[in-house]
Amino acid sequence: MAKQIHSMIRVLDEARSVEFYDTAFGLKVADRLDFPDFTLIYLSNRESDFELELTVNKGTTTPYDLGNGYGHLAVSVDDLEAEHARFEAAGLAPRKLVEFAPGGEVVARFFFVADPDGYQIEVLARGGRYK
Repeated sequence: MAKQIHSMIRVLDEARSVEFYDTAFGLKVADRLDFPDFTLIYLSNRESDFELELTVNKGTTTPYDLGNGYGHLAVSVDDLEAEHARFEAAGLAPRKLVEFAPGGEVVARFFFVADPDGYQIEVLARGGRYK
């Protein structure tokens, strides 16, 4: 059986991205591998073994084209309203809180936030299938 260990995104500014992911999700630098053409920064927190790998391609100065294939990363939190308020207070510009109830029954409660490079992150209330 395969075990998921990380997901990678390309970012322009290491410091800006590390600060965002620390402020938003408490992700800290677990490892940093520097190579001549690129740097890999692995972020994690105590909630999960899963890591987010930030790749900084040296010499890249224009924003990445996220295209129409990227969807989003997702995290779960115990208190969605408190996290939304914390994001607002931190100036992270979270989108509105949503109750997703396509058939009349609430399936999920969430909000989205964009990181400095435009990657979308869904913040879900922990519960049900969203543990």
